Amino acid sequence: MHDIADLESRQIPGVGVASSEFIEAAALQSRALGFDPAMVFVPHPIQDRTDEEMRALADAALADILRLLCAEEGDTSG
Repeated sequence: MHDIADLESRQIPGVGVASSEFIEAAALQSRALGFDPAMVFVPHPIQDRTDEEMRALADAALADILRLLCAEEGDTSG
């Protein structure tokens, strides 16, 4: 979350990626930091997944990540 906040503060679009276990924690931390980051959540758990399973998770999340990045690049409100 701090990394995304740092990127955003430097006008670099970023998207946080975490497992679904951290949805509530991400919301709490984003409120504490005072910003609403773009986030994509993948199915939990991830720690015991094989390389092939991790690639499949990344492939499944890629469209959402790119959509959010492109939306941020087009945002001229900041």
